[in-house]
Amino acid sequence: MIEHAFTENIRQVLDHHFKAASVGILEKSELLQYINVKTKSANRGSKSRGSFANLYAIYVLVEDYIAKEFHKKGDYSKYAGAVFSDLFRRQRQLPFGAKLQNHALNHRLNEEFKKFFPTCQFTPIMRDPSTNRYWINTNLLAATVEGQTYNLAEPIIGIIDAYIAAKRDSLTNFIEACTKLKDLMGETPKEVETYIIGLLAPNIDARLFEIVSFAILKYFYHEQFVYFGFTLEEVKKEHLRLFKTGRTNANDGGIDFVMRPLGRFFQVTETLDVKKYFLDIDKLERFPISFVIKSAESISSLRARLEQGAKEQYVVETIVRSYMACIEEIINVPRLKECFQTAVKQSYLPAILDEIVRQSKLEFNYTEDAEVAVDDEDDEDESAPAG
Repeated sequence: MIEHAFTENIRQVLDHHFKAASVGILEKSELLQYINVKTKSANRGSKSRGSFANLYAIYVLVEDYIAKEFHKKGDYSKYAGAVFSDLFRRQRQLPFGAKLQNHALNHRLNEEFKKFFPTCQFTPIMRDPSTNRYWINTNLLAATVEGQTYNLAEPIIGIIDAYIAAKRDSLTNFIEACTKLKDLMGETPKEVETYIIGLLAPNIDARLFEIVSFAILKYFYHEQFVYFGFTLEEVKKEHLRLFKTGRTNANDGGIDFVMRPLGRFFQVTETLDVKKYFLDIDKLERFPISFVIKSAESISSLRARLEQGAKEQYVVETIVRSYMACIEEIINVPRLKECFQTAVKQSYLPAILDEIVRQSKLEFNYTEDAEVAVDDEDDEDESAPAG
């Protein structure tokens, strides 16, 4: 089993419920070990992905199980099952859950659980498609240590509640840090610059990287202009304006930013998987697209790698050239830093920080009581098996 900072919190909850048996219970329970994996970002700050979708799928089903008092009495096998609409509504009521979709309840949790525990004969969620009713798999809610079987329902709720509190605090601290820097802008602008540059680091969550990239590029292009019009009489000077198309994991067909009036498309990515790039190009019917890549590798090297990947995938030179021609521009982290310095020289540092705060609040539905929401994409790299 992997160990991380929040693992100790898990142990404390189990100790509270099970005393000396807690160590053996954690070693025996695949579901607790899975929760341990999904809570590893708790102490990494607001910039780490929360993985709430799958956790909340577990949470709402276990909560329903407890509400019906099956942890104390009754035969859960006779239960008619939880109604999907009730579960869906409940997960969206939870902190960080307002934008969650149905994927975790329907298939994603079970699929990922199998990835971590391929030899386990049980999956966490059972579902009857004909009635759209759901059950938690009680085989995973039990752990037997030295001949005694323990019910894990209440500690699972306690563990996830503790994780919610940790993530809520870290996001609040991030927003407060940005706000404090904004107040100090006139006194310590270099400190603000250093902080924003730090948000482009390799270990920063992909969502925040997209937000920071947008803020930088928005004000980098802000002073650039073109002459645009449908007739000679209508031609006028227009500044380039960058717009964010939606949330960072929106189903937007591969468009993260759009530029007016040129109609340029931008896609932000942290992967170097060639298939992903050309899939985005295909989704736009081979319309030219600029890629903002979370990589310090040189632009020429990134382009060469993409071209080599295209040759391996498509073989035919004409097809390779047609795909490569669709890559309008590659913007890497060093280029983003150059754009940032240009915008700073044009006195846009306060505006960039404001934009980061504004977009972060929008992205996480932040309010002053830190009731926030994230999307349902649990796509962080957690491929190492647990156990």
